[in-house]
Amino acid sequence: CSLHPRYLQPPGTWIQCALESRELLALCLKKIKASLSKVRLIDAGFIWTEPHSKRIKLKLTVQKEVINGAVLQQVFVVEYVVQSQMCEDCHRIEAKDFWKAVVQVRQKTVHKKTFYYLEQLILKHRLHQNTLRIKEIHDGLDFYYSSKQHAQKMVDFLQCTVPSRSKSSQRLISHDIHSNVYNYKSTFSVEIVPICKDNVVCLSPKLAQSLGNMSQICVCIRVTSTIHLIDPRTLQIAEIDGNTYWHHPFNSLFHPKQLEEFIIMDINRVHEKKKGAGAGARSNKHTLAEAWVRKTSELDTDHQYFCCTHLGHILNPGDLVLGFDLANCNLNDEFANKMNPQHIPDVVLIKKSYDRSKRQRRRNWKLKELERDREASDTDDERQYQDFLEDLEEDETIRKNVNIYRNADIPVESDTDDDGAPRISLAEMLEDLHISQDATGGEGAEM
Repeated sequence: CSLHPRYLQPPGTWIQCALESRELLALCLKKIKASLSKVRLIDAGFIWTEPHSKRIKLKLTVQKEVINGAVLQQVFVVEYVVQSQMCEDCHRIEAKDFWKAVVQVRQKTVHKKTFYYLEQLILKHRLHQNTLRIKEIHDGLDFYYSSKQHAQKMVDFLQCTVPSRSKSSQRLISHDIHSNVYNYKSTFSVEIVPICKDNVVCLSPKLAQSLGNMSQICVCIRVTSTIHLIDPRTLQIAEIDGNTYWHHPFNSLFHPKQLEEFIIMDINRVHEKKKGAGAGARSNKHTLAEAWVRKTSELDTDHQYFCCTHLGHILNPGDLVLGFDLANCNLNDEFANKMNPQHIPDVVLIKKSYDRSKRQRRRNWKLKELERDREASDTDDERQYQDFLEDLEEDETIRKNVNIYRNADIPVESDTDDDGAPRISLAEMLEDLHISQDATGGEGAEM
């Protein structure tokens, strides 16, 4: 086959063989089986040929008994010429429009963080290999497959990876009444929960109570196979899977573009906070703190806000931090509107603010991307991708599920001018696969 290392075994079987493998040797010997019927084959082996030469050479040793029991032995070379043609699978892939099943993945959010994370998981687990085509549209991705089984495998993977729900349908394309064969095209719709990392959400009273009497206003700290929430007032954490979410749905209160920059005026760590009745587990990776903050856009005024935050371990007076202003906004949410105003915080802090351009310059790693048909991308997509890269630097848990490759073009800087921004260690990076130009023609391997 011209696209894959596969060889045709007549009449219609394609066998995957590496060069100089036992499988290829057996295939070659079958081609001359008739010629070898009068002699005894003693030894067979490959003679090295340049991999792109379309030539395979075998060195064969044969014996034959002649007059009075004397045995003659001969060594000779057989040369095969490799003819390229496309197998049926490759014909279908090249046709692009030939597909039997499609998986439509959608998420009703303006931010694509979940899709960037999903893309890396698909690459890591090599699930893109069976796709005929991947098409990117404004609110999701479409994966096209040549068989329903491959599409079902993708749906199962998505349901194990991100909180989602799915439904399927099929359309009859043709029906042979003589052989009773039906030809269907299947469509799988997968909807991912519309919650992303760093969203502020308002839970229903019933759900908040079932999670150990959490506050209704929570922060999403990450989305993996479940939604991870933290209560910024108590550090109480909870995980919500897809089934729970669809039974008790909730929305994000803010758009990511509504993040505002605050400056920490004063901050006090709270070491002991009494647990409420029936309270759930608390986070060990965060520190509870009480802070006075001021908007950087209101530095000419004396207006300050008081808030509790889960970021006490990284914040100090004078630091810049991004957060949402709940005091001066109209919360258009069915659960938030019914809450006692005293239980709604004035400000919810989300993450510490660092110099983005400096982080980009010193980023000595890169990610791989899926080949896909894109719509015209805009500058907002680039900003969202940078957000995702920063999330990887800040969250070790998500990073473990992603293949990160070292970018040799960016030199490793000294930490003398470090502003404390999180960075990924060299130990967590893989060496990118490259082909070296040395005389041996060897390849650099993936670490």
